[in-house]
Amino acid sequence: MTAAQAQFQLDQPSVADGAAIWRIARDSKVLDLNSSYSYLLWCRDFAATSAVARDETGEVAGFVTGYIRPDRPDTLVVWQIAVDDTHRGHGLAGELLDGLITKVAAGRQVTTVETTITPDNAASQALFLSFARRHAAGVERQVLFDAGLFPDDGHLSEELYRIGPIAPAA
Repeated sequence: MTAAQAQFQLDQPSVADGAAIWRIARDSKVLDLNSSYSYLLWCRDFAATSAVARDETGEVAGFVTGYIRPDRPDTLVVWQIAVDDTHRGHGLAGELLDGLITKVAAGRQVTTVETTITPDNAASQALFLSFARRHAAGVERQVLFDAGLFPDDGHLSEELYRIGPIAPAA
């Protein structure tokens, strides 16, 4: 059992968790912050492909949101993942990813995980490359959305990380 597994309980998010997820995303200062309303909808409509980590008091300590690609039912897209500042450094983000793939794969054939990461986000790159190693999976990278496609100034390109085929965690 890892430190994160001993300290945190992985759970399916509920609508009541939407505000905490929004706050963690906002406070990360790395994620693109969506409206608070969108996090409430996410917790309602995509709870089965998302997860939260709860601390010993039941508060949300971290989250991962995802969905199954409509045109690729074997692909789980990880939309956002973040850990509250007070709970970083325990391997919780990796536990969230591993727990999510285990949960989602239990109900369907998931062989691939996709996510996008900006070139300056070394922490996310390390997180997903480590996930790929733990699951004995290859990683393909390519620019998915060039910076010029974004209407807001200063948004970097989003690089697609396609990880698979996924093997169970060791």
